[in-house]
Order: sequence, then C-alpha cells, then structure tokens
Amino acid sequence: MRGLAGRFIDSRSGAFAPILIVIMIPLITAVGFSVDYTSAVQTRSAEQAALDAAILSITTMDTASTKPQRQVVLQNTYKENGGRGNATLNSFDVSANGTATAQATASFDMPTVFMQIARIPTVSVGVSSAVSKTPALVEATFKVTGVSGYWNKKMTLYGTMFGAAAGKPLMTIDYTYGKTGDPKGYGTTTVNVITTDSAGKTVTTLAQKQVCKLVDSNTPAGAVIQTDKFLTKYYCVDTMSAGNAAGASVNVSQMAGLYLQMDVPSAATAKPPQPTKLMSNDPATSNRLYSSISKDVAPAEVATGQIVDIFGLVPCGATGYQAWEDGGNKVPAPVSNADFFYNVTGRCDFNKRPNNTRLTQ
Repeated sequence: MRGLAGRFIDSRSGAFAPILIVIMIPLITAVGFSVDYTSAVQTRSAEQAALDAAILSITTMDTASTKPQRQVVLQNTYKENGGRGNATLNSFDVSANGTATAQATASFDMPTVFMQIARIPTVSVGVSSAVSKTPALVEATFKVTGVSGYWNKKMTLYGTMFGAAAGKPLMTIDYTYGKTGDPKGYGTTTVNVITTDSAGKTVTTLAQKQVCKLVDSNTPAGAVIQTDKFLTKYYCVDTMSAGNAAGASVNVSQMAGLYLQMDVPSAATAKPPQPTKLMSNDPATSNRLYSSISKDVAPAEVATGQIVDIFGLVPCGATGYQAWEDGGNKVPAPVSNADFFYNVTGRCDFNKRPNNTRLTQ
C-alpha cells in the first residue's frame, strides 16, 4: 500500500498529486488541532468541576483552620475529584459580620497530540472559582414568656455535633402543673442550659424560673396581669439567674443539626390517647410547633408532614416568636391553644456548617 502511494506521488503523468499533498497538510493539521482543542475544552470542564468541589469543601472546615491548612485540603479535594495539575487558594477572608469569601485557581499543562506537529507540546488549561458564605447561627437565646396546661411536660433542645450520629441535650424547659383549677392551668417553669466541662462532666445551669398564678388577694403590686382565652386573669413572675437577663443562651456553633422535643407523659392517659413525644424533626408531630419572626404577627402552625429546620427558624441578630401545643388539642388549631410560649434570639457568625454557601465564580 505504501509503495502504491509512493508511485502515485512520483508519477509524472499529472500534476494532481503534489497539489493534493499541499492541500492535505493544512487539512490534516486543522483536524488535529480541533481534536486537541476539544480535549482541552473537556479537560477544562473537568478541572472546573473539581475546583468548585474543592473550594466548597474548605468552607466546612473548622473555623480556626489556617489558610495553609485550607490549601492542603483544597489540593487534596481537587485531586480526589479528578483535577489534574495544581490548585491554589489565593484568598480566604472572613469579614467582621461573619461573611466568608474565598477565591482559588487551578492550572494544568495538557499534553497535545497533533499540535506537536507545530511544536506545541502542551496547552495550559486554567480555571478559577470563588465562593461566598453568609453567617450561620452560632448561638440561640431562649426566654420563656408563658407556659400553661394541666400536664407536666418537658421541652428539650437537642444538638447533633459535626460528625456525630446522635443528638445531645443542650437546654431543657421543665413545666410543673400548679393545680390552680383554671381551665388552662398555671404552674412553675424552669429553664436550664446543659453544657460539658473540661472533664467531660455534664453541667446543668439554671437560667430562668417562671411562676404563674391566678390573680387573687396575694397578687404582688406591679404584677403584669394577663387574661387567657377563658377570660381568667393571671400573672407570671420571672427570676433570671446572674448573667442570663436575656434568657438561656445556648452555644450551637459546633452543631450540624438541631431539633426540639417535647415529652408529655400524661398524654397517654388522654381520651383518646395523645402522642407522649413531639419532635420538630418528626413529620408526624412537628405540626404542633408554631413560629413567627415578628411580635406583631401571630405564630403560624407548621404544616402537617413538614420537618422543621430549627436553624432557619431563628433569625440572625433578631428575635423569633415560637409556641408549642402539648397534644391536648387537635391540630390545626389557633396558636392560642398552645402551651409553651417563648422567644428565641439568634446570633450568627462564620461557621463550618455548609448552609448559606454559594459559588460566585
């Protein structure tokens, strides 16, 4: 076959062969260049995806991580996602309000195949990526405004730490029925923050105690008189522990997840029996939670079958208003039927939680 081609080229019977050779050289070169170009485009797409995954990964590292530490994770994650060449973290900054921004680039000298004919052995493929992460909840401060009902009950805030499988209690609100004889019932509520000391021992700290009673001849002067839906007048006296004037402050900066649970043992004796355990992350009972982000708007009931995002319910630098129905009434029902009423104020800052992160480049 090669001999035939050689004889065709050497033939002097016509001038077509040299012309064909002249025409084919740039044609073959163009086709070859297009193949290398297509390979470069595909490589760039893969590099971009790998760099995007890498820059997102460094925003979920511990907040105390240094830039060199984030650089190591960036490069490793870039490689793990199929990136070739080197990824460089150009910047990682956290502003005063907790907003984090980062910018990274990656480059790879892709070997060519056909371009080597033109003495172009490699083509530099470069990509860049940037990310912005808004502040996330790091502290929630709870303050009870009123608890009632004929059933003793306990509300617990659970937090699941990063990398943990199960949640641990962070705060409890215990209510003891006072046997007042009123249709709503009023009693004593205690709010405790639960922490762990350096030795791993659980520490329970009282933050608030509230005692509610019916108005009578012993009502103290200056008490704020309230009227419930049964037109019964009552008042509550709050005692805040030292350092907790705003309420029970709970550190949630190390928590990947939060959920609320209400235990109502006496609900089992109701006719018909009611759930004895209500959970915000259980779609079967989460609809007994009410929430509002404004004191001028009555808290709205969570839709049936919906899991509650506690992080989303607590506004940054503002106060949310929540309530819980303990199970004694069927839902849907007006928020006035609820039994736990409390305010919760959020403080947000840079956090390793992946929420609120978006690519900007």
